[in-house]
Amino acid sequence: MSLLLNPAMAATFPPPVMEARRWLQGATFPPDRPLLNISQAAPVDPPPLGLRQALADAALNNDAAHLYGPVLGLPELRAEIAAQWSAAYGGAIRDDQTAITQGCNQAFTAVLSTLAGAGDEVILPTPWYFNHKMWLDMQGVTAVPLPAGPGLIPQAEAAAHLVTPRTRAIVLVSPNNPGGVEYPAETLAAFRDLARAHKLALIVDETYRDFDARTGRPHDLFADPDWDDTLIQLYSFSKAYRLTGHRVGAIVASTARLAEVEKFLDTVAICPSQLGQIGALWGMRNLAQWVAGERDEILARRAAMTGGFAALPDWKLLGCGAYFAYVEHPFAMPSPDLAKRLVHEASLLMLPGTMFQPDTHPEGARQLRIAFANIDAGGIAEMFRRLAAFRA
Repeated sequence: MSLLLNPAMAATFPPPVMEARRWLQGATFPPDRPLLNISQAAPVDPPPLGLRQALADAALNNDAAHLYGPVLGLPELRAEIAAQWSAAYGGAIRDDQTAITQGCNQAFTAVLSTLAGAGDEVILPTPWYFNHKMWLDMQGVTAVPLPAGPGLIPQAEAAAHLVTPRTRAIVLVSPNNPGGVEYPAETLAAFRDLARAHKLALIVDETYRDFDARTGRPHDLFADPDWDDTLIQLYSFSKAYRLTGHRVGAIVASTARLAEVEKFLDTVAICPSQLGQIGALWGMRNLAQWVAGERDEILARRAAMTGGFAALPDWKLLGCGAYFAYVEHPFAMPSPDLAKRLVHEASLLMLPGTMFQPDTHPEGARQLRIAFANIDAGGIAEMFRRLAAFRA
């Protein structure tokens, strides 16, 4: 008997990070050339001790931490987000305009489930975050690619030509995954105006906001008193507080939107992780200085990446920031073949650009994403030594 499959789910691609990990099967790495895994954007160290102690204390002494909680998250955490975000963005965000999810990927799926269904369209700039594309595929929603402009910055004017009666939303990620670039405030405002004019949702994923190189607020979207008629912001606590395994994300949106989100969350998770939320709240209240130090370290690694590629003139650095460098390689072979060879011949695991581009965009075959936040300065220097020595 053949396996019955949902055609929409079967049509999307396998999870790219898991696919890349399979390239390691059977590979051996010499003691003097250990594997540098720069494929996934995730902290490799545990949270700081104080946060772990807060988690342990809650696990031992807070009975409610082991029970179901509110579907939209702990009131204290929602209130903390509203207060801190209002101050950071110069706007007015209420507690009931925030919600907590099991990670930012779930935030995206929850929001899109309230916006679009089979036959609808969502505009995604390319190179895109592959999990966004996968979810749209699985729901029968068409991902309409918007090629990024110079410097990997998408242009609202170009997006305007892609809007149809079936368009439901525009999705932006800033700082960007996979490109690393930070979208200017005027770019985000132009997309807000475009979305509002067409009665679309503008979804802005700010998972990497804590590592933005700019000082001050990155945009003024929340300063608009009517922001919630168009804007939906997504966030993750995984990066800033190293809580990847606890799965804590957030949505900031209108109360009407969150009432619909609640239906989705109640059916797929019932509530977010209580312990994860307790950790996120403790982090927000106690780790501002520590996060600032983490940001400084990421910015130092970013500078090392920029300088390293300047010394490799045959490579082209397309974008760099947050956790990522997005590059154009100089070899004739397609990037998936190159990425596999780099595993065996240079002990480097990175992702090919084809994982971030539609099949109709041939430039993906010349591109690679490097998650440099996973390696320290010594690792970055070693990576460049190996790339300089590699011969196709």
